[in-house]
Amino acid sequence: MSQYLITVWHAPGIHATGAAYQSPEEMQIAHERVSAYNAMLQNAGAFVGAGGLMPPEEALVVDATAAEGPEKASTAAEVRGGTLARGDLQMGGFWIVEAPDDAGARTYAAEASFACGQPVELRRLQG
Repeated sequence: MSQYLITVWHAPGIHATGAAYQSPEEMQIAHERVSAYNAMLQNAGAFVGAGGLMPPEEALVVDATAAEGPEKASTAAEVRGGTLARGDLQMGGFWIVEAPDDAGARTYAAEASFACGQPVELRRLQG
């Protein structure tokens, strides 16, 4: 069994405008589908974790790569507002699932996309 990261991406400003869905009814349907999807993953023993992210406007980039050791990382860290994402999309949420193979992970990703009504990205975790 391998673990996979399934991520949902949104255009910037989606959180602020509430425009991820065309209507409150569509958003309610997505919430219900995601709840059912999470329950299915849990029942299948495939659920490792999941979460929605706060808006990218609240993100911070923390860079302690120049620190002279882990004990000095927090004082040497440079912190700035923003994200590391490049391009026109920002990560909005994620699932970590366990699947027997890539085909099973693709099935979970397809079901996640249907549930949230958004395209998703699938990546296997190292290790």
